[in-house]
Amino acid sequence: MNNFEFKNPTKIIFGKDTIEKVKEEIPQDAKVLLLYGGGSIKKNGIYDQVKTALVNVDVTEFGGIPANPEYATLMEALQVIKDKKITYLLAVGGGSVIDGTKFLSAAAVYDGDTPWDILTKNIRTEKGMPFGTVLTLPATGSEMNSGAVITRAETKEKLAMGGPGLFPQFSILDPQVIQSIPQRQLANGLTDAFTHVLEQYMTYPIGALLQDRF
Repeated sequence: MNNFEFKNPTKIIFGKDTIEKVKEEIPQDAKVLLLYGGGSIKKNGIYDQVKTALVNVDVTEFGGIPANPEYATLMEALQVIKDKKITYLLAVGGGSVIDGTKFLSAAAVYDGDTPWDILTKNIRTEKGMPFGTVLTLPATGSEMNSGAVITRAETKEKLAMGGPGLFPQFSILDPQVIQSIPQRQLANGLTDAFTHVLEQYMTYPIGALLQDRF
């Protein structure tokens, strides 16, 4: 066994009926931007659970983040952050919503000319706007890492970003949420996770020792 040191600063809250704990993780005086995707959270009850938990918190909503988080859409959300003087972000969704939230976390404190430079110039975010997540679709692992991939349709670019300031402060993983996912989406998530592991094994040269051992 090789020596190693591992630190993941994201607090994982796993278990049934844990969405209500979001109120314990977000400061009561925070101005929160609630981010989500196409609106499925309003059909499966997750939206209502989050809103109930944050009934005493100043919450602004921004929905419609697409499956590949699109730069133009995120720039609209960034304007909301500035206009509403948002201090905390909450992603309720899968990897795309969480990735988009990571971009916003970085962009909200970026003082350069254009936030797209964060991706094109590989700028590491040392400290972003704080954010948490309520995971609705397990697939990419974005709920407990600091990486994100953002798409820009107008230039046909898809670029990665990251940095130690982009770990979620907390992630709520309620297995009951996963039961509400259509079988096709669950299969997509499993395939996504498996592919991410497999690509490390198939790509050389790389030190993917754990995958090699598997």
